[in-house]
Amino acid sequence: MRLIWQLLAVVAVWILGNLGTAAVKDNPWLALVVGLLTAVVAVLVYGWVVRRTEHRAPVEVSLKGAGAGISWGTLLGIALFGAVIASIAFLGDYTINGLGTPASAVGLLGIMAGAAVTEELVFRGVLFRNVEHWTGTWIALVLTGSLFGLIHLLNANATLWGAIAIAIEAGGMLTAAYIATRKLWVPIGLHFGWNIAASAIFSTKVSGSNTPQGLLDATMSGPALVTGGDFGPEGSVYAVVFGVVATVVFMWLAHRRGHVVPVRRPARADVAARPAR
Repeated sequence: MRLIWQLLAVVAVWILGNLGTAAVKDNPWLALVVGLLTAVVAVLVYGWVVRRTEHRAPVEVSLKGAGAGISWGTLLGIALFGAVIASIAFLGDYTINGLGTPASAVGLLGIMAGAAVTEELVFRGVLFRNVEHWTGTWIALVLTGSLFGLIHLLNANATLWGAIAIAIEAGGMLTAAYIATRKLWVPIGLHFGWNIAASAIFSTKVSGSNTPQGLLDATMSGPALVTGGDFGPEGSVYAVVFGVVATVVFMWLAHRRGHVVPVRRPARADVAARPAR
């Protein structure tokens, strides 16, 4: 039952946060405040429900190391998405026309903060952790990563390929970041950095959603395999390649740190409670 209670608690905050940011999306400063508030409340609710259902301290959201984890995760997310855009621009399919709408970029910071935190708590904090306890790391990574991709089919300009790309590049990369660190801060930062680069900085669609223009006024054109088409650059083959590389690196770190839970039932353990090395 712990999975159900944890999901209900965190998904409730996720839904309410989405409703709140949707209601104030035309006011960037309010969107920033509501998004950040959603992120804080979601972490508090997650910590509370984990304590109640698992009778342990929620070390995966311990404040120790939170600032560093979020900071370097965010920088890595921006760098990875920047590499995707640079690759597309190299072929002449991404063009910067000038300054976009800085005010909208402010609101997008809040919206993406709320989305990154709530989605990581749901998919990595609740789903992956619980499924891993039953199946081991690799099966849980594939199952929850696939579900993460499939849920993006609900977005406005979703495509099957886009959902598959998200499952591979983001579902794999973000889960591997959690496995390597056994904390949620790096995947939260990585998710946030990737999303704000896509929306607030480079003004592209995020997972098929029609996001407002961000800091840059830019246009994209070219083959969908390169640009991602209506789904946005996350549907680009470049995004998949960079996501896979990041996943491999994180899983290598996880293996070196002994964070990979084997499939054999007697050897399974909830390693979320282990101190990260």
